[in-house]
Amino acid sequence: MKIRRFNVYERGLNRFFGPLEARIMNVLWTSSEIAIKDVQARLERDQAINFNTVMTVMNRLVEKGVLTKRSVGRTSLYRPLLSKEHFMENQSKELTHELIEEFGPLVVNHMIEALEEADQELLEQLEQKIKSLKKDR
Repeated sequence: MKIRRFNVYERGLNRFFGPLEARIMNVLWTSSEIAIKDVQARLERDQAINFNTVMTVMNRLVEKGVLTKRSVGRTSLYRPLLSKEHFMENQSKELTHELIEEFGPLVVNHMIEALEEADQELLEQLEQKIKSLKKDR
């Protein structure tokens, strides 16, 4: 899935989704397959949300390629195409490629500068990855 929306000033899923979309995705990622009314019931624990609103947002997530939908009788069941972990991994990879394509060496320099705050384990993983890349060339 190609990034269509990325909000630098948000946190977590809200960087990729609107607030209600993010809440719906969190519900879906804790279920195997779920109907709209069940998503609505879980969301209503925090605040009342109209069934039609939830249905509209979930169908838009299907159109965006984030959810799949199948019908069982008169009920539509939804599930995410990817696990939350795979979704976040794919989005971070896509974002990294987009940043490098757009900003080239500038973004690489900024990433290296940001490593000053990284823990030792991350730096060691990066060092191993760089060695592996050099060896393969």
